[in-house]
Amino acid sequence: MAHLFIFGLGYSAKRIGRAVEALGWRVTATGRDGDLAFEDEAGVRAALGKASHVLSSVPPGPDNDPVLARYGDALSQEWLGYLSSTGVYGDTGGAWVDESAATGGGRRSARAEADGAWLARGARVFRLPGIYGPGRSAFERLAQGRAHRIVLPGQVFSRVHVDDIVSGVIAGFDGDPGAYNLADDLPASQNAVIEEACRLIGRAPPPLQTLEEAGLSPQARAFYGENRRVANGRARRVLGWRPRHADFRDGLRACLRAARSCPSAR
Repeated sequence: MAHLFIFGLGYSAKRIGRAVEALGWRVTATGRDGDLAFEDEAGVRAALGKASHVLSSVPPGPDNDPVLARYGDALSQEWLGYLSSTGVYGDTGGAWVDESAATGGGRRSARAEADGAWLARGARVFRLPGIYGPGRSAFERLAQGRAHRIVLPGQVFSRVHVDDIVSGVIAGFDGDPGAYNLADDLPASQNAVIEEACRLIGRAPPPLQTLEEAGLSPQARAFYGENRRVANGRARRVLGWRPRHADFRDGLRACLRAARSCPSAR
């Protein structure tokens, strides 16, 4: 039986785990909803010894990648995977970027270093833009009063529905090592996403504001400091992957259907 060990059973990794279990795999994971505590070194090492595949969704710390720092010597599996971020590319002024682009010039230098360290180990590194899905979308931000429309002409972002991350990682089980951008086909402004969500639920969109008027946290403000379009051609060519939700409109409709069929879906 194939056995996937997941470091960090978070929003995306939890869905990956469920999907591979449905395929008949065994899954062991660290994290609040996992089987093991990350600090349980004996338990983690014993489980890693039985795993055929290892996937990490743990973000880097200020000094290093905690998984590689603590368990790097136990990662002898033929298949390694890492959930990274398209933030490693930095700001491109709205231009398209693919996996051949330089990394490390953006605000996420620690992430870029971890990304490179996993690549050096022969991992499949999945670079993810803004992640959304059931329980984590524009609908929740609207309900919580956290949705903003910011006046930033020309600002665009790429994003990916969580179900497309799942299918991308599964496709990567048979793919070559290397970096893969998993993004939808339609980069768009955050304003367009909020406006579409409002249209779908019959709600007036929030007012347009400047960055200063919005009173964003430093982290949220930094999000608007980068502007890029992420190309997904390599994942299509090498993995045969296609995003089921090719744009945010289709993805939002899927989120709405999930919420209506199962209001507690997370």
